[in-house]
Amino acid sequence: MEPLAPMRLYTLSKRHFVLVFVVFFVCFGLTVFIGIAGPNVIETSVARTDLNNSLKLKPFNLSSPPLSTYNQQLWLTCIVELDQHEGSLKKNVTMTVKVLGVVKDGSTPYVNNQVHNRTRLLSCAQKCSEIIVAHLGYLNYTQYNVFVSFEDLNKLTYTIQNITFTWKTYNPTFSQVEIWFRFVFVVLTFMVTCLFAHSLRKFSMRDWGIEQKWMSILLPLLLLYNDPFFPLSFLVNSWFPGMLDDLFQSLFLCALLLFWLCVYHGIRVQGERKCLTFYLPKFFIVGLLWLASVTLGIWQTVNEVHDPTYQYRVDTGNFQGMKIFFLVVAAAYILYLLFLIVRACSELRNMPYVDLRLKFLTALTFVVLVISIVILYLRFGAQVLQDNFVAELSTHYQNSAEFLSFYGLLNFYLYTLAFVYSPSKNALYESQLKDNPAFSMLNDSDDDVIYGDCHGSNTNR
Repeated sequence: MEPLAPMRLYTLSKRHFVLVFVVFFVCFGLTVFIGIAGPNVIETSVARTDLNNSLKLKPFNLSSPPLSTYNQQLWLTCIVELDQHEGSLKKNVTMTVKVLGVVKDGSTPYVNNQVHNRTRLLSCAQKCSEIIVAHLGYLNYTQYNVFVSFEDLNKLTYTIQNITFTWKTYNPTFSQVEIWFRFVFVVLTFMVTCLFAHSLRKFSMRDWGIEQKWMSILLPLLLLYNDPFFPLSFLVNSWFPGMLDDLFQSLFLCALLLFWLCVYHGIRVQGERKCLTFYLPKFFIVGLLWLASVTLGIWQTVNEVHDPTYQYRVDTGNFQGMKIFFLVVAAAYILYLLFLIVRACSELRNMPYVDLRLKFLTALTFVVLVISIVILYLRFGAQVLQDNFVAELSTHYQNSAEFLSFYGLLNFYLYTLAFVYSPSKNALYESQLKDNPAFSMLNDSDDDVIYGDCHGSNTNR
């Protein structure tokens, strides 16, 4: 049996557990209410164009509103308005796009040294769906000119009434809110990490429980998840800070997935956990998920740097293959995790302290997963920007509440785990009892060793 540094979890009464959950919900609810009162994430500027038959084939010369680094990204979308009252329409139309950046002297150099020809699906029922014309992941200029022309609109059976172009950027006010809240979470995470490490300083690392060892890994990764380098996005006109942020987020989320697998399995396997049989299968499954997510992000970013009109449907075959691969590995992960949870709960339900560890982690994680599913449903359940898989994920935050709720949820989840897994106030005294031969019991479990003979009913096997 492995020795364990005492956890505060063991000393909490039912009233304390209720208080822990109440504090968690209060902190999470506070971030949600602050987000509701915050600004909208996306700022839009509409350029409405009235058409007649003679103007259909002429290109549109569109000038973006003045931009700053706080706008972060830029989208140009369009909606075709047809003179139809019923029926539906689906037709591929060819779109020609040229993007130019306006510099201080008024000249307009190419953002890319070519004119881009793309085919877009025009899908109309009662009204036509929104089409993404171009997306810029970072802003090198304070204004952009975009020339757009459509070649197949004159072949439609319906008369075109209008084409409405819309510029979409991040709201500068939201960008400032994002900077401040990321900074707050970075400071809080740093403090929690230091306090957690300070509480374990009296114990050798070999005496840490598996939850305590994982918390010492997850808390620094949470610091990266909050991204202390995020302000670089507003100081450097480059795609690198954004990709670094995506890398940190995927690294933390995959480490969290690995934490759940290792804890639910490791809590049953006392003593030495072999790398080949214990860690390797888990690293393999989670590593595939991380590799797929990072590949998708890099793939989209690199292509958009070279082509602002790039969309995943241009390379549908490879994208669908990657998507299916990701879903298959995710399904394997879920089945493996459910197997470990069921087996741990069935085998350890009669061991008081181990059972307590399982119940608390399962209850808190279940609450977090339910809230996450609700947030994801609210975020992606409504109409989204259909034609751009990765870019749409960043634009569908309707208000600050959705952003703050997801960040706050994961941060407060880790803070709560750090609190209950840190040693209790009398941990040093209990450690001295454990090291005293007069109180040692060779056949006790790790939980009974911690508590000496205070729970005599659990010491006999």
